[in-house]
Amino acid sequence: MSDLRIERVDGGSEDLLRHWRHVHNLIIPTDPLSPDEVRERAGRHLLDVAYRGDTLVGCSTVRPPAEDGPATVIARVLPGHRRQGLGTQLYGHALAEARRLGADAVETVVLESNEDGLRFALARGFVEVERYLLPGDTVPYVDLRLA
Repeated sequence: MSDLRIERVDGGSEDLLRHWRHVHNLIIPTDPLSPDEVRERAGRHLLDVAYRGDTLVGCSTVRPPAEDGPATVIARVLPGHRRQGLGTQLYGHALAEARRLGADAVETVVLESNEDGLRFALARGFVEVERYLLPGDTVPYVDLRLA
């Protein structure tokens, strides 16, 4: 039985928006998001926040598949909570959501400096398809596709 609680960010809860933003900005410091940017994303994507009991442990993003395109599934776990099976549970939940939305193919994206995230994705069958820099960035992103 899992003690992971996953809550959907729907724009109505300021706490959920703040918690999702906190995890995102900590794990992706090269692209910090404002509260308004998170609200906008919550209107386009499925954003979830994960807790163990009342403790914030991570967040996820599911970008629904475009026509004939892949869904993007991203699971983020705070460093102090990694290697406890929480990422696997959060990723499993997000992958199920992507499949429910009709995804035949699944991709993820990881900041190159996030070695734990890259190891996690590769261990779950993702393979690297591209590395790229956003304008002004110095750390590349790695796009991976589920094989």
